[in-house]
Amino acid sequence: MTTVRTPAGWPATEEEARAVQDGLRTKVVLGEPGPPPGAGHVTGVDVAYDDERDVVAAAAVVLDAATLDVVAESTAVGRISFPYVPGLLAFREIPTVLAALEALPRTPGLVVCDGYGLAHPRRFGLASHLGVLTGLPTIGVAKNPFTFTYDEPAAPRGSTSPLLAGTEEVGRALRTRDAVKPVFVSVGHRVSLDNACAHTLALAPAYRLPETTRRADALCRRALREAAPALTAD
Repeated sequence: MTTVRTPAGWPATEEEARAVQDGLRTKVVLGEPGPPPGAGHVTGVDVAYDDERDVVAAAAVVLDAATLDVVAESTAVGRISFPYVPGLLAFREIPTVLAALEALPRTPGLVVCDGYGLAHPRRFGLASHLGVLTGLPTIGVAKNPFTFTYDEPAAPRGSTSPLLAGTEEVGRALRTRDAVKPVFVSVGHRVSLDNACAHTLALAPAYRLPETTRRADALCRRALREAAPALTAD
């Protein structure tokens, strides 16, 4: 487990964080299809918080994209690096998520974030932010539609409908199980929306959420339980 300090010069105010988003947003690459589903490796990242103790834990779990077996994993813990502000949550998560990714013994491949990419009020959610900083292909798979609207997809698994900001498609509602609430997929960086949905389906053969998210969620929660007492004793 890696222990993380808030980086020097990290934004401390909403204005500073929005300025960083504005500077990085222009670097998002939307013209690449991304790696094919079922090939190579795919990595899930997620975070867990203990706000009372000011601790955040991140996990990165690498799966074999064909078998969905875990081939590597890592965790990182640190102090929460930014206050809770909707639309700026990446600034609470990025330092520990980056540390977890950097601690992996192999290349992550496609990175799946538990959250949003272009489906974000400023079109620059965690998946886009992480993709630009690392250069890795990234997607966001969220549990809720955030502030966006959608029509219910048809009941069968694999059905989709546009996730909309007015008339702009910022992602898709994707049914990963028959007649179960969809997940909300958006492009982060260097992946097409069609491919992002195909990856999400391939990663969710049995449950609503992709295996990347399920494995990373369990690991970061375990890391938080193990790390919080030690960090709060410092």
